[in-house]
This record gives sequence, C-alpha cells and structure tokens, in this order.
Amino acid sequence: MEIERRRFDALIIGAGGGGLRAALQLADADAHVAVVSKVFPTRSHTVAAQGGMTAALANVLPDSWHWHMFDTVKGSDYLGDQDAIEYMCRAAPQIVYEMEHFGVPFTRQKDGSIYQRAFGGQSQDFGKAQAARTCAAADRTGHAILHTLYQQNIRAKTHFFDECLVIDLIRDDEGFVLGSVMLEIATGKVIVIEARCTLLATGGAGQLYRTTTNALINTGDGMAMALRAGIPLQDMEFFQFHPTGIAGKGMLITEGVRGEGGYLVNGEGERFMERYAPNAKDLASRDVVSRAIATEVREGRGC
Repeated sequence: MEIERRRFDALIIGAGGGGLRAALQLADADAHVAVVSKVFPTRSHTVAAQGGMTAALANVLPDSWHWHMFDTVKGSDYLGDQDAIEYMCRAAPQIVYEMEHFGVPFTRQKDGSIYQRAFGGQSQDFGKAQAARTCAAADRTGHAILHTLYQQNIRAKTHFFDECLVIDLIRDDEGFVLGSVMLEIATGKVIVIEARCTLLATGGAGQLYRTTTNALINTGDGMAMALRAGIPLQDMEFFQFHPTGIAGKGMLITEGVRGEGGYLVNGEGERFMERYAPNAKDLASRDVVSRAIATEVREGRGC
C-alpha cells in the first residue's frame, strides 16, 4: 500500500476555536500550516457554544479585569492556575475586539457598543453585585466565532485536511513528536504528515458520560494520543457540568436564559436556588447550580 506523505511547518490536530485561532496566528506569520479535523471544520463542537465569551469591557455595567480574575479564582475553588487566570482576564477585552475585527457579528447596544449579558459566577467589586460581562452574538456565539475563524484561515491559506481521523502521533527514537498518521475517512487512504511542531487541539471527552451536551466527536482522541506518547495530562478530574440540560437527552439550555432573567424551579414550583446561593441565586457558578439541582432531585423535589 502506497502511503502519501506531506510536510508542513506546523500541524494542528483539531479545528475548533482553539485550533483555528492557533492556525491563524501561525499562518499569518508565514508558516506553512496544516489543520486536520475528523469533521468539516465548521462542524467542530465550538459551533454549539451559545451564551458568549467573557471579558471585562464594562459596556453595560461597571467592570474590571481584577473583578473578573477574582470571580475566576473563586469559581475554581482556588485551585486554578492564578498566573494563567490573570493573563486570561487581562487579555480578554483585546481578544473580544480582535474577534470583532475578524468579523464576529456581536450583538450591539443602541450606541453601537458590544452588548454584554449577565452570566453565572460574575460579580462587581469582588463578590458584590451581579456583573454583566459576557459578550454574545445572539444565542449563536460559538457558531459566529467558528465560521469567522474558518474564513480567516482560508484567507491566510491554511491547508485543511477535512474528515480525516488522526490515528496516532509519530515519534523518533528520542521521543520527539515528528507529526502524525491519519486516515481519510471517505477513502480509507493513509496519510503521513510530517511537521516541525504539532499542536493538539482536539477538545474534550464528554462522550465518556451517558448524558452529555458534547457532540459525538468529543471522544478524547488527543488526550489518548498524548498518553500513548508518554505526555502527562493535567487536571483530568475537572469536567465542567452544565446545570441546564435536558436530562437523559443532552440538549443544552443556554445559561443566557438565566442571564436574561429566567430562573429555576423544582417539582413543587419553588425557586430553590435561594437556599444554596442566597446572593447569586440562579446565577451562581455552574458547579454550585449543578449540585443544587442534583440535591433537589435526590431529595424528591425533581420534576
């Protein structure tokens, strides 16, 4: 069997928001970039993100990246990497404007500024009043971001291998990663991609769970490849549980619903979040709301 071989400066495995943004950065720096995706890139799971991306723009209510960082550290139960959190919160406003300039059609206010909605776990002044920090493109923010990044990569001449399944990483005798072996799904053809650097951007592994809002493609392929290559994985226990999905089905009800004023009731018609988070109530952080819902169901007050 003849095996096709291709060479690139950079190989990115995964075409979600992270993979496409990395590819664009490299392609704009004149690197010869390949992106491999087991689905067409705009079907990557980023497309399903609804609510928005968070940055302290202060367009709707007063805000500060310091408050954003406080909420993020607190929301991680103080287990998050605080250097990384600081960088993210300080950089977030510029990233939102960058996405806007790339072409993401963010929802606007009457004065033309980017609209921001309230989301869970957000506060002003270090844990006091509710903040409005999430920048949204209606309820299809991930869709808008993914399509915009794909179009920008087409402009930058990123090379795409669509509907190709990466089988494993290629390593030399010293353990350095030299690229990957992949399978073209439609034809079964094996292709070897050699690259000076390889980036894994393969998303999560939500399909481990019986019920998940994750797409069928979220099977942890990249993490398995890394483990087989002897690369350590960090913080594998931190799966995020979204509180508002359809039990047993996996459809997501966006947090934007609660951000716009919706609230949760139990089987008795009672607003129960006041018991668990008296201040934030229905806009407490996702782990708090998820645990509260689980408690209500276990105590017999489910629907």
